[in-house]
Amino acid sequence: MFLKAFKEKSNRKYVNKLLDARKVAVNNHKVKTISVLLNADEFNDFEAFRAYFKELNLTSPKHKIIAYTGDDKFESSQWETYFSPKDFGWKGKINNIDLQAFIDEDYDVLISYYENENLHLNLITAASKANLKVGLCRNDERLYDLIIETKPKDIKTFKVEFKKYLSILNKL
Repeated sequence: MFLKAFKEKSNRKYVNKLLDARKVAVNNHKVKTISVLLNADEFNDFEAFRAYFKELNLTSPKHKIIAYTGDDKFESSQWETYFSPKDFGWKGKINNIDLQAFIDEDYDVLISYYENENLHLNLITAASKANLKVGLCRNDERLYDLIIETKPKDIKTFKVEFKKYLSILNKL
């Protein structure tokens, strides 16, 4: 129990270090690649995002959708990639090759589609090399460049607002 608390504290320190060192530099390029980080406990409809990307004429094969589940024993074939608390080590170390590849990829946009505070999801968001980071929650505003305040179940509102802001930012 004590080790778990120390591990969480070391990961929280790592997230704060990443956020303090972050330089916000959103470029003016059009969006070509989008990644989505979901909390499967709040929203798990991958197909809603895939259909939405087609609707926006974003058809890159490099789009990536991954899901987080709090259950270490969870297994699903419907999702491309999923991860759980067991995939995280001390001081922000990632123990999952797919998850590390997701973090290292230079996406144009990262959508962190979760509302509830979660250290593991925040760590992935903070470590991501995405150019524009979009989130739903205001728990730590340093994580995002754009916050669309809506509930995860209300995907229709998110879609409308996301498209509106991408148009305003001249990203579409």
